[in-house]
Amino acid sequence: MPTVGVKRDLLFNALGRTFTDEEFDELCFEFGLELDEITSEKDIISREQGDTKASGASDIILYKIDVPANRYDLLCLEGLVRGLQVFKNKLEAPRYTRVSPVSGEPQKLIITKETAAVRPHAVAAVLRNITFTQERYDSFIELQEKLHQNICRKRSLVAIGTHDLDTISGPFTYTAKPPGDICFKPLNQTKEYTATQLMSLYKTDSHLRHYLHIIEDKPVYPVIYDSNGIVLSMPPIINGDHSKISLKTKNIFVECTATDVTKAKIVLDMMVTMFSEYCSQPFTVEEAEVVYPDGKTCIYPELAYRKEKLSSKFINHKVGINESTEKIAQLLTRMCLRSEATGVADEIEVEIPPTRSDVIHACDIMEDAAIAYGFNNIPHTTPRTYTVANQFPLNKLTELLRQDLAAAGFTEALNFALCSQDDIADKLGRKISDTKAVHISNPKTAEFQVARTTLLPGLLKTIAANRKMPLPLRLFEISDVVLKDPTKDVGAKNSRRFCAVYYNKSPGFEVIHGLLDRTMQLLEVKPGRAEGYHIQAADDCTFFRGRCAEVFVRGQCVGRLGVLHPDVITRFELTLPCSALEMDIEPFLGDSAEILLTHDVPMQEVIVHNFPMQMAARPAPASCPAPASHPASTKTVFGDVSTPAGLKALNDFLADKSYMEGFTASQADVSVFDAVPSAPSGSLCHLVRWYKHVQSFQRERAHLPSATSQFVLPADLSSDVSSGDDDIDLFGSDDEAESAEAAKLKEQRLAEYAARKSKKPALVAKSSILLDVKPWDDETDMAKLEECVRSVRMDGLLWGRAKLVPVGYGIKKLQIGCVVEDDKVGTDLLEEAITGFEDWVQSVDVAAFNKI
Repeated sequence: MPTVGVKRDLLFNALGRTFTDEEFDELCFEFGLELDEITSEKDIISREQGDTKASGASDIILYKIDVPANRYDLLCLEGLVRGLQVFKNKLEAPRYTRVSPVSGEPQKLIITKETAAVRPHAVAAVLRNITFTQERYDSFIELQEKLHQNICRKRSLVAIGTHDLDTISGPFTYTAKPPGDICFKPLNQTKEYTATQLMSLYKTDSHLRHYLHIIEDKPVYPVIYDSNGIVLSMPPIINGDHSKISLKTKNIFVECTATDVTKAKIVLDMMVTMFSEYCSQPFTVEEAEVVYPDGKTCIYPELAYRKEKLSSKFINHKVGINESTEKIAQLLTRMCLRSEATGVADEIEVEIPPTRSDVIHACDIMEDAAIAYGFNNIPHTTPRTYTVANQFPLNKLTELLRQDLAAAGFTEALNFALCSQDDIADKLGRKISDTKAVHISNPKTAEFQVARTTLLPGLLKTIAANRKMPLPLRLFEISDVVLKDPTKDVGAKNSRRFCAVYYNKSPGFEVIHGLLDRTMQLLEVKPGRAEGYHIQAADDCTFFRGRCAEVFVRGQCVGRLGVLHPDVITRFELTLPCSALEMDIEPFLGDSAEILLTHDVPMQEVIVHNFPMQMAARPAPASCPAPASHPASTKTVFGDVSTPAGLKALNDFLADKSYMEGFTASQADVSVFDAVPSAPSGSLCHLVRWYKHVQSFQRERAHLPSATSQFVLPADLSSDVSSGDDDIDLFGSDDEAESAEAAKLKEQRLAEYAARKSKKPALVAKSSILLDVKPWDDETDMAKLEECVRSVRMDGLLWGRAKLVPVGYGIKKLQIGCVVEDDKVGTDLLEEAITGFEDWVQSVDVAAFNKI
């Protein structure tokens, strides 16, 4: 959030009264701001540079106020005071007016076609007969800087120039020239410089050097001249010294050059509305005419007011209050949004002033109503919607697939969601116009130009970066791709894809086909054309002709598999054949993967995956006997829960409890849930919450922990059998002695098996490694080098045969084999030990690695 520093005494004087620090802090909170710090210029310098530098600094108290990033109208003292005065009903929101010049034509700014290469847009306006004091002047300059750092994005989108209109004459020309052709005296300098010299001069300037990169690499630099050829500014770097403003300035020409014309209009509106109150006719701004290269003419500033309509019901519902339409209109008016009830039902008409560019949706208006009402005044209510946390079904399916695909011998990769246009088009043999790709409007690099539409390029690039790894390479990825979709509110949608590749000396199509079969087996889809899956031959420029097939599930095409075309492999800098499979996994979730996470999500998941719905299909543990065939008793320790009195007693009991016996569900909750004959009414909020939570445990209820207390009473207490009868076994078995002998025999055999197993030696995992040891040059004593290598001794290491292999230019490398125990010796340890002989060994590479 931007921080605005204002002098306390100046602020209180503008507000017309004084506040204690606590009172002003409370006022800021009510208005949606935060008083971040109370300090002084001396304290700031002392904290940042030390006490020595702070001597002589001002002790005037400063308020540091945090302002929302989109409230550009609160970035200066004038806008802040105006907003607070309107909020406290001390002032009506002013109405800003654009006026024509009293005499003559409006000032004209002519844009030439050369600016299209750097900053093609410009807007302008005039503040006529303004009166400055030192405080007003400082605030004027500070607002420019705040806007430059905020909406202007450090002058990259918009640059503001302010000029003393009495020292220049129109019409003005905004053009672009080579840096060597631009020469003027910049602000606060004593001589003229060319634009090239200025770039060198300001490279060491602590303030301006941050903006040089915006245009320094351009062939031409933007510049603004008046009718006499005097340079007003070279945006976005520096203004000319000739037209600089001062305390004596009466008429100000404000111009904004930009790469984004919408941002330029907002910035111009902010500059002129904030300081138009100091003009001889307060809150009026003189128009200026801008002429574009194509001859089109626009009048600025726009100072556009617009009206929006919404219902008080919408605001009441979203905020959680119950106020009349007239009251809500008053609340919005306090936030500088003039509002009134239209008289049509509960409709409110809201007027958005030019200072409130942050209002772009009905929710922004609703937020202002909530601020004016007071967040602390919104009543606390029990939420009407009860939710139970549950993993998103699509993510759950993804996690399950990842585990099983890894178990199938494939390694998971995770690649960037952005890629280059070539990756998804040219390299795959496709046209970019056919890919439905979402393009990045201003990409930083050529590697991140579009959102990926397929996972295949990322996996192929991963293989290219790991070509030296032992073959075969099996990789897979399950992630989202982004596709254009005009039916979505953002014009695009995410689609979860699964992609796998197999890279080896042979294509391995049978491996990819087998992976498809295994995936379908995991997804419980059987082979078949009607209700199962099948593959069908297809043509695709990415795959080898005759080696490509489409995957159909229940008649719907969900993906493709095949052997990649040699041209595709070559474009990704690969040299061996490769097979690939890519398919969409969202169709396996049913009609939609976008399931709302409400209390009935577990039940929806049961339907999607065809899990058994009847709890009787799963055997209940001994601690939870199957329910009796007769209806459950409604008599509990709280009374009869079929009556209002019993339900109210149960509701009161659950007021401070999550479940019947603590913070986790148990069989006590199940028994009481079964005793409640039907869903309780909404007035019993605690009981409703508990009821819906327990209802969500339908699949897990048989496995919930046992109850420690009895809450449900038997329907007929007289029918209970005396507990003493339980000690008499009327149906005892005569086979008890035989059962004991069988148990003894079983224990004896288990002991013998354990003894035999303990005598077997444990299996030791071993690997055969072939190392390439390279010398420094052809003068290295290779016999001595081999002796050094064999001198490496480790537990679990056995050296094998060695030979010298020619490399080139008379140089030979030592190729030596060894067998290692995997738990004791690793390749990293071997390489580190061998490269320790620096006088003989240049490098060590693993030429081959095989499990034994």
